[in-house]
Amino acid sequence: MARIKGVDVPNNKRIEIALTYIHGIGRSLSNQILNDAKINKNTKAGDLTNDELTAIRDEVNKYVTEGDLRREVSMNIKTQMEIGSYRGTRHRRGLPVRGQRTSRNARTRKGKAVTIANKKK
Repeated sequence: MARIKGVDVPNNKRIEIALTYIHGIGRSLSNQILNDAKINKNTKAGDLTNDELTAIRDEVNKYVTEGDLRREVSMNIKTQMEIGSYRGTRHRRGLPVRGQRTSRNARTRKGKAVTIANKKK
């Protein structure tokens, strides 16, 4: 398995898809990296030579990915919570941040439903 930015990318997948296993790299950025490194995107990750892998690693290092990206996102959320913005308070309460309804849905953010006793009255 090839290791890029501390992530084992799967050998049996095309390199275009395998790069998306790295946090912060999607399909479009993966294609851009492969174009800049001049590597065919249909090549399997296990078939890459060492020179091609180093070219990919050099291109990936130009972008904020993995731990640095996670740290940056969490610091942005903490900043919003500290300044008391609307989005920060939604993060603090564990409610949806981007304007979704909360009266009927939002179970992913709110967690499992808690039944309140004698609510029918």
